[in-house]
Amino acid sequence: MTGRASLAAWFATWWPILAVAALALGFAGFVGLAWMIDANAHQLGARAVTEFGGDEIEALVALVQSERHTLAERNRAVNTLGILADARALPVLEQFYTGEGCQHSRFLCQHELRKAITRCRGGNRPPAWVPFMPGAKPR
Repeated sequence: MTGRASLAAWFATWWPILAVAALALGFAGFVGLAWMIDANAHQLGARAVTEFGGDEIEALVALVQSERHTLAERNRAVNTLGILADARALPVLEQFYTGEGCQHSRFLCQHELRKAITRCRGGNRPPAWVPFMPGAKPR
């Protein structure tokens, strides 16, 4: 058997196993990324609760409104509220949303606010069959 023929025979035997392994590795990476996003969101929420009290959403809303914090910190809180996708955050998110272009040195990021508002209203959420994704809730 030539080198090319033996390679073809090997591939014909092993391709299903290689395909399943690649899919499993991709799924594990997807789950790991989702876990990391969720963990970071709850970590920021826990720090906000320590500083402002209340539950995670109330504390993050207070952080968004806080003039004592940098715009970068407040933008991370906006992003986290979008990840957690709780409708209780809508009034404050909508208060800061103007729909104009972003001016990151002066105002909260309008793009992040729009994404967070969409998620808190129930849009752009992961499907309910992916329960490990942050913000995945039955619709």
